[in-house]
Amino acid sequence: MNVSKLTLAEMAVEVLTTADGKAKTDLSLRHADTWLQSRAEKDPIAIGSAIPPLHPARPEYPQLLSPRDVPKRKPGSVEGRIALLHAVAHIELNAVDLHWDIIARFSDIPMPLGFFDDWVKAASEESNHFKLISSCLEQMDSYYGALPAHAGMWRAAEDTKSDLLGRLAVVPMVLEARGLDVTPNMIEIFRKAKATDVVAALEIIYQEEVSHVAYGSKWFNFLCGRKNLDPKEVFHSLVRTYFKGPLKPPFNEEKRADAGLPPDFYWPLSEELKPAHFS
Repeated sequence: MNVSKLTLAEMAVEVLTTADGKAKTDLSLRHADTWLQSRAEKDPIAIGSAIPPLHPARPEYPQLLSPRDVPKRKPGSVEGRIALLHAVAHIELNAVDLHWDIIARFSDIPMPLGFFDDWVKAASEESNHFKLISSCLEQMDSYYGALPAHAGMWRAAEDTKSDLLGRLAVVPMVLEARGLDVTPNMIEIFRKAKATDVVAALEIIYQEEVSHVAYGSKWFNFLCGRKNLDPKEVFHSLVRTYFKGPLKPPFNEEKRADAGLPPDFYWPLSEELKPAHFS
């Protein structure tokens, strides 16, 4: 019999209210292991309910700035590559919180246990991603918190705090899907710099992010089916509501397809002309 004193929603809030990056990701991994072990033993922990904070706890550093105030550095230099990795670490730490937040914030909506399995797995993987990139930064004589970071990354969570379909549309199916578009170029930057450890870390992230986008697509389509809604029309409406500006090509159509995102979901949201084969 499961003896966990915390429900899954309470575990999520514990992670969200932990400020230090290492402590947050350590706790995230422990809670993920506890949940997944309970599921393997066919004695799942109760989902429960909890009130997550509007904003997750954050360490004193990095300093969070408006996007326009974050210094731009070219990746051709060591300093530029450190800045790029620092930005990736910041994205991964935010992703840890986003995945635990969806568990706690929407625990009142009846969902199959597989929904919680997926986001716990995603949170666990994002925790490992943060640790991988933090280690790479340390090998380059830097660390997470050494540079300022983007203050707007939690905006999507705030905007969709009362809309599960909106959250799924904007976070995994837009923001994380964008990672599938840009990561191959990032890998090439570090490959040319002969940073083999960074390349290995980014390749792990690249492969696992496909699953995270796929989780979003799967549960978005599930909820649309439950409500007898057209997924493509709903997706377009929600992205136009919650995401500022058009989606930007080039799109990684192969990896997006692997994640269950067909071209007619995202090309109509781009300002650019659709490719001929899409017509």
